[in-house]
Amino acid sequence: MKTLIAFICLSVGLLATAQTPQGKVIEGQSIPSQITGYDVNYSVYLPPCYDSSERAYPVLYLLHGYSDNETAWVQFGEVNRTADKAIEEGLIPPMIIIMPDAKVTWYVNNFDGSDRYEDMFFEEFIPQVEKQYRIRSKKEFRAISGLSMGGNGSLMYAIRHPEMFGACAAFSAAVYTNEEMEYHLSKGNKSWFEPIYGSLTKTGKLPQHWMNYNILNTLKNNPTDHIKRVNFYIDCGDDDFLYKGNAALHVLMRDLDIKHEFRIREGAHNWTYWRNNIIYGLQFIGKTFHR
Repeated sequence: MKTLIAFICLSVGLLATAQTPQGKVIEGQSIPSQITGYDVNYSVYLPPCYDSSERAYPVLYLLHGYSDNETAWVQFGEVNRTADKAIEEGLIPPMIIIMPDAKVTWYVNNFDGSDRYEDMFFEEFIPQVEKQYRIRSKKEFRAISGLSMGGNGSLMYAIRHPEMFGACAAFSAAVYTNEEMEYHLSKGNKSWFEPIYGSLTKTGKLPQHWMNYNILNTLKNNPTDHIKRVNFYIDCGDDDFLYKGNAALHVLMRDLDIKHEFRIREGAHNWTYWRNNIIYGLQFIGKTFHR
């Protein structure tokens, strides 16, 4: 009897698994870049219906955090499983997810021009990838998201290039205030930021390159009319060490009347948080894609 019950449970479990169509994850992809001088690796998630259709799909560029690579969102974040389930349940439309490797570039052109990652991303990466796959290459069908360093990158790209994206979903974004960056460039994580933004000046002022890329400065010092055309979602755990920058961004966006959703949930700066909550970003982005 116990054997029969076990067999029935196993059969039900296998049947449930079989009923959820699975998308395809392709790793080990790359594009050659003349701008950076090195090949840029990426992974791609194709929705379950991709191979059986001929239509084009909306696209999400999903950015990893500091010290991770293009495999992290699948290996640790299991975003493919989340997307499969959400597509099957009708919570999100089928979409292609592109996950590029940015090393520790912070997704920017560094101060001395030796690694122009941002230029590469828009001039080479997006055009090449969107020719490789059946992607709807219009702003309203293109979104960007990421965690930590990638959360900062997604915000920075959406704010600096609002003509490119319909939506941005930033998780635990590494948004730093000027005061925090002064600390890091003097006695904090200098090795993280000095190769990217440069050193403090002789008088202790922040380098101009940081001032140009700081999201809070960018919003304060530039017209926001085009930025307001991007749908923003900002999500951060209540125990995340990056709470100051995320809170400051929320307040500033409120003051500038930039429409956005701001969510504080229980959790810290870890994969448990991102794995469990990426669904909310996918749903937010899916609403932008829906017609």
